[in-house]
Amino acid sequence: MNEKAFPQIFRVRQRFPSHRLDDVPGRIRAELERVGVRERLRPGMEVAITAGSRGINNIVTILRTIAEVIRECGGQPFIVPAMGSHGGGTAEGQREVLRGYGITEESVGCPIRSSMETVVIGQAPEGFDVHFDRHAFAADFVIVVNRIKPHTQFTGPIESGLMKMLLIGLGKHRGAEIYHRAAWDYGFDRIVRSVARIVLTRCRILVGIAIVEDAYDDTAYIEAVPPAEFETREPQLLRQAKEWMPKLPFDHAHILLIDRLGKDLSGAGIDTNVIGRKTADHRAGPGEKPDIRYICVRGLSAGTHGNAIGLGLAEFCRSQILREIDVHATRINAITSGHVSAAMLPLDYPTDREMLAVALSNIGLTPPQDARLMWISDTLHLAEVECSAAYYEEARHRDDLEVITAPRPLPFDEAGNLPDMTAIRIVPKLADVPR
Repeated sequence: MNEKAFPQIFRVRQRFPSHRLDDVPGRIRAELERVGVRERLRPGMEVAITAGSRGINNIVTILRTIAEVIRECGGQPFIVPAMGSHGGGTAEGQREVLRGYGITEESVGCPIRSSMETVVIGQAPEGFDVHFDRHAFAADFVIVVNRIKPHTQFTGPIESGLMKMLLIGLGKHRGAEIYHRAAWDYGFDRIVRSVARIVLTRCRILVGIAIVEDAYDDTAYIEAVPPAEFETREPQLLRQAKEWMPKLPFDHAHILLIDRLGKDLSGAGIDTNVIGRKTADHRAGPGEKPDIRYICVRGLSAGTHGNAIGLGLAEFCRSQILREIDVHATRINAITSGHVSAAMLPLDYPTDREMLAVALSNIGLTPPQDARLMWISDTLHLAEVECSAAYYEEARHRDDLEVITAPRPLPFDEAGNLPDMTAIRIVPKLADVPR
């Protein structure tokens, strides 16, 4: 396919509302004070603080500030990796995941106790054991820290947040494996409530720190939630998270080109809430938007450590991804979560040009140069998007979009590959160039 057969692209900047919280440490301290944490801590008490496997903005600052408050009360804080089977399902692998986010004993100012050992604290009404991290169970208190956001597989009043951390995160590999299987039989909402109620009754949860981010991936809201309010408060925060979540600028596309996927960007590698594939891997469900025919993935993020979960949501990929995959970590994650197809392999091609040429040849009667294509860096960062010329006229008349370049050719290099979308040199539209 010659260069003229590819669609031209232009860049848009989406105008999302910003809700950035400027003083994150100050907000953490005020919230812990509001719920009376200092009054409950006594000198010498050990307090476990959870740290998950998602790329949460300001997470080092958040964890460090919580640890500081505990130490000021005479307590002894420590970090517990709370990430189910991630990191290859090993204690060192989970410590390495935290290190990738900058979470080290030096950066947060307290020890990290990583273990895959659990304590069985009871049995759920559905007939399975409830597991809880051994180190967290031995502590005097546990502080649960997590971001509230839509889950990538399950839909309901409670999705991904404090409640999920109580079972999937603190249940470690064994617990996560059991709970995901039970969710397929009984539904996620029932299982998360059933297990969380047991954990809240039998484990010493001091408080939850709920984090909500805005469309720019900025920390937008932080709230200290008492354990008795987890089940009622989290659905309210989830509604806020959904309202602030970023989205693609258009509801229909022949092709979505993604620079990278990764566990640090989404639990599913590619956020199904963004790509419109929450109910099915390769198509939009009834009433689901956007509706994307093909997904093409160019690479893995550094922060995913070879875990290529989510690659099975794409139809095409670059061949280099297959050489970068940590097969063991990817399969462990897929099997534990029960989303086996998310680890399956798409058609792979050695260059971006070949990959896109094949995808464009299969979009129906629309000529490739007129294809509706969107190009993003990943599903977490959507403030700027490269779009094909087929969207140009619509974009020019939308108040929520700023067109920042004129249409121009896809910037293939001599080998037939593209740069990262964020690395493209931006030349303003002719009308914007000072005369």
